[in-house]
Amino acid sequence: MKSVTSVLTMLVLASTLALPAFAADKEQSLTGTVSDAMCGAKHSGEAAACTRGCVAKGSAYALVVGDKVYTLKGGEKDLDKLAGQKATVKGTVDGDKVSVTSVKAAA
Repeated sequence: MKSVTSVLTMLVLASTLALPAFAADKEQSLTGTVSDAMCGAKHSGEAAACTRGCVAKGSAYALVVGDKVYTLKGGEKDLDKLAGQKATVKGTVDGDKVSVTSVKAAA
């Protein structure tokens, strides 16, 4: 009986720990300001120009949503057009990284 209980406990624990991995695969929609990963919400100068300059020097695009900064992968052409502006980004979220599937100006 003890071994059955411990096996069940381990299965419950394993399935609980696996839940975030399944949640990471779901596409989500985030709305925030298009920025770059280096500056986040604080730019030196005008936001759009700073964002484009930092990206040209190797920084990734980012989306600032409240206090959180998500690093974006994909959609660079659309993100460049919306640098410094509000945008809605759809993609797969994994922690603070987003694999972008679409970008559009926020209403």
